Amino acid sequence: MNNLFGYKKRNTWLNHTTGTSKLVGFLLLTTMGMISYDTRFLFALGLFAVILMQTAQIKYREYAVMLKLVLIFAVINLVMIAVLAPQYGTQLYGTRHVVFGSGYWSITQEQLFYEFNLLLKYLFSLPLAIILLFTTNPSEFSAGLNKIGVPYKIAYAFSITLRYIPDVQSDYHTISLAQQARGYEISKKASLKNRAKGAVQIILPLVFTSLDRIETISQAMELRRFGRQKQRSWYQEQSFSIRDVCMFIGSLIIVGIGVALLIHNGGRLYNPFK
Repeated sequence: MNNLFGYKKRNTWLNHTTGTSKLVGFLLLTTMGMISYDTRFLFALGLFAVILMQTAQIKYREYAVMLKLVLIFAVINLVMIAVLAPQYGTQLYGTRHVVFGSGYWSITQEQLFYEFNLLLKYLFSLPLAIILLFTTNPSEFSAGLNKIGVPYKIAYAFSITLRYIPDVQSDYHTISLAQQARGYEISKKASLKNRAKGAVQIILPLVFTSLDRIETISQAMELRRFGRQKQRSWYQEQSFSIRDVCMFIGSLIIVGIGVALLIHNGGRLYNPFK
């Protein structure tokens, strides 16, 4: 498969930046973005994330599946909010401007604006997550987690998960071709029932293959006495450079702008309805 999800070595400045600085930058920006409900800040943050992703030379086909899943989740979440709490935006912004409908189930400008802000939160955090995952070697990522205080056993579990995502994808593709050769039709031309049957014939072998891989890895780690020491060194650990300092400073500047807007707005909300 040519479009495996995960890390790929590229000659960009983001790839050469250490996993620790990228992880800290990701946590700072996403935390500030999730706290703020200032539409201007969220939109600018999303635009900044998209520009960063372009500089990282990440192709659309590499993250298309991930993008579609996030959009599906976002749409479902926004619809459920509109159904279960259609007047929450009105309570939040303190005004009521009805677009259509009447009573409790009316759709207001405040509700639409609130849900638009939620959508911006999904859209800005996704590119940042893609940059972190696609430009960071799994071993370097685990070293970065360990540097910021995460126990190395947990950090190593993240490393193994990221490292074997492409292998699981490759196994899925291989099993899918094998099942199609046996006559299971799972393309879009087949009916939903036949595609469901074909999916079961793929998922079950994939689960057993993954379990075998987990057993092999756990035995290898046990034979090497993994976890015996309180600390460990990292083969992919990198020393900090000027790029990392610039990333730290840039992240802090953006967070500072977000905090300044919180103070200026008198809270988390940017209220255009006043």
